[in-house]
Amino acid sequence: MREPLFVKQNATKWKSFEIEATNDPDELADRFIQITDDLAFAKTFYPDSKTTSYLNGLAARLHQSIYKNKTEKSNRFISFWKYELPILFYTYRRQLLYSFLFFFVFCMMGAFSAKYDDGFVRLILGDAYVDMTEANIAKNDPFAVYKQEGEFLMFLMIGGNNIYVALKAFVAGIFFSVGTVYALFYNGLMLGSFQYFFFSKNLGIASVLVIWIHGTLEISSIVIAGAAGLVLGNSILFPKTFSRLTSLKRGAKHGMQIAIGLVPIFIIAAFFEGFVTRHTEMPVWLSSSILGLSLLFIIWYVIIYPKKLSIKLNTETNEQ
Repeated sequence: MREPLFVKQNATKWKSFEIEATNDPDELADRFIQITDDLAFAKTFYPDSKTTSYLNGLAARLHQSIYKNKTEKSNRFISFWKYELPILFYTYRRQLLYSFLFFFVFCMMGAFSAKYDDGFVRLILGDAYVDMTEANIAKNDPFAVYKQEGEFLMFLMIGGNNIYVALKAFVAGIFFSVGTVYALFYNGLMLGSFQYFFFSKNLGIASVLVIWIHGTLEISSIVIAGAAGLVLGNSILFPKTFSRLTSLKRGAKHGMQIAIGLVPIFIIAAFFEGFVTRHTEMPVWLSSSILGLSLLFIIWYVIIYPKKLSIKLNTETNEQ
């Protein structure tokens, strides 16, 4: 798009943002997202133009309005999960898809390797874990591992470990995305061999109903963290019209926002693992409901809602 046409399509909106002040936090967040999107477009196609300088100044003023007092800071905190994070999910939907496909393929590799190599499960999960689980199966309590620690201690340990794994998968993306792919490879192999182990013991459905109570959110978040790492790595490999340094800064910022946005999800997953999963004799309808609602939440928040939000913002922009 030529710059004059870009300005003509958006000038009225920009002017209204300048003239018509608002204290509504949702409206401020909405304006800020629209202006930063326009600014990113302008920086890409007209990096040295007056339009880019103007939008940069307007974005700075909106940013100051959002942060001008503590009350609005708290609203800004809410708007991050309501607007900014979903928009990032939509912007980097390809990275999310690639991360999912990588992880799925590696899971299948883990499952097939476990099927055709008797020693593979022990290689990946370790002799101690396999021996302990087989002993628990013999005692007719195959998932006793989730009952060994106290609820709160397990919650803290699992939550901390999951956040560490996610951040490591993100940071590993700095190695041209290869580090993130390896993290997905390792975790995928573990999950695939782990899940096959239980199916080979005729405990497949039972393992799904128990383990995926927390695993739905936990594994989904690891895949999303992988996408954050790909955002970081691809910003170096494919800077497009940005300088490589500018692209890296942008990729690091957006990737970190995605990774940080996962923290509440990991905390909920850790809560389920520490306090809920241990109740292995709960009714099937209850475990199925928790699992299903968790999956629906991920699909809605990461795929459906971001798309609807993007369409809404684009429609409002075109109407102005």
